[in-house]
Amino acid sequence: MQKLGDFKLPHFFNYPPYFTLQPVRDTRDKQVQLWKELILDYCRTQKIFVVGLEEDFPLFSNPVVERSLSHEAREAFLLALVSEGRAEWLDKGHRKCLILWHRIQEWADIILSFVKDNGLEDSVMTVEEIRSGAESRGTELHGIDRTILMRALRLLEQKGKLAIFKGTSTDDEGVKFSL
Repeated sequence: MQKLGDFKLPHFFNYPPYFTLQPVRDTRDKQVQLWKELILDYCRTQKIFVVGLEEDFPLFSNPVVERSLSHEAREAFLLALVSEGRAEWLDKGHRKCLILWHRIQEWADIILSFVKDNGLEDSVMTVEEIRSGAESRGTELHGIDRTILMRALRLLEQKGKLAIFKGTSTDDEGVKFSL
């Protein structure tokens, strides 16, 4: 089985036709599903949050079979993720995609578990501490994309689980948990 760093690639990755959009609907549906799963799995394990349509993304080419996805295929696979709520375009030109291997509600649940597991129910933390502090090391929150984190925190704020307060800069935005 081929690997990309420490990531095991699925068998279809070595099958050249999967790098070309398939014309038969049933085959294309299966192809799109496989690519969606691959992109989500790879991004989750490698902690990749943004995929650029025109950028050199490791999954979009396979030198072993000398194949690369066309722009149309890349767009089709990312669009399929967007249509399922597993990704969002970051720009109007659809060149960069925010990958949501966890939906925002799932990230909110992960934050709540993190707070409870670390006894932080009535604590104050900065947003940066949640993203890169000692407490988050070894968790899915460590290194989380700031946009995703803020959206999950705002969702929890709407539910009355915490309060977000502004500092003098984005580095000292704070969160007061109230669980």
